[in-house]
Amino acid sequence: MGAIQTSRADDLALARRAAQGDRGAQRAVFAAHKLGVHHTLYRILGANREIEDLIQDAFLEIFRALGSFRGDSSLHRWCQTIATRVAYLAIARRRPVAIELSAIEDSHASGEDGHRLVEVRAVARRLYAALDRIDANHRIAFALVVIDGRSPSEVAQLTDSTTVGVRTRVFRARRALMKRVATDPVLTAYIAELEGAG
Repeated sequence: MGAIQTSRADDLALARRAAQGDRGAQRAVFAAHKLGVHHTLYRILGANREIEDLIQDAFLEIFRALGSFRGDSSLHRWCQTIATRVAYLAIARRRPVAIELSAIEDSHASGEDGHRLVEVRAVARRLYAALDRIDANHRIAFALVVIDGRSPSEVAQLTDSTTVGVRTRVFRARRALMKRVATDPVLTAYIAELEGAG
């Protein structure tokens, strides 16, 4: 039995124990996957006051569905798929606030590193403000492929899509974003930098 098969067998055994109410197994699932769930939500939604609530929502869904986990993928990937769905629902529930990208205040800090960090955070806030205005499916694909650097095939698995479908969503997200940020050269350059790193 290969390492992947052993790992999946271990995941399946852990999931079954957790689904049957084993508190230790439930804590182990939470401890092992909280960071991955947080990472996925953060990359899709950006800095968000509701992130802790959304992590709890994701784990409620994970624990409700653990009985259906069959080990076809890793438990890690399965949990991230549920986190992606929770992010989608959070986006669908929200109504974007009409905001001019230039109206988001940029802070200043002392020191070169501090200043660069403040600039990057300000540009990231403007990026997520622009992402709030585009289709949720396109936003999720763009966030996971371009911002997080995942492969289109991995994102296809997380979103129950095809690789071609993910690439199409990324393309449409990019096109919608570029229309929205056309008057913001710093944000345009930041998006190009993200895409160059991917």
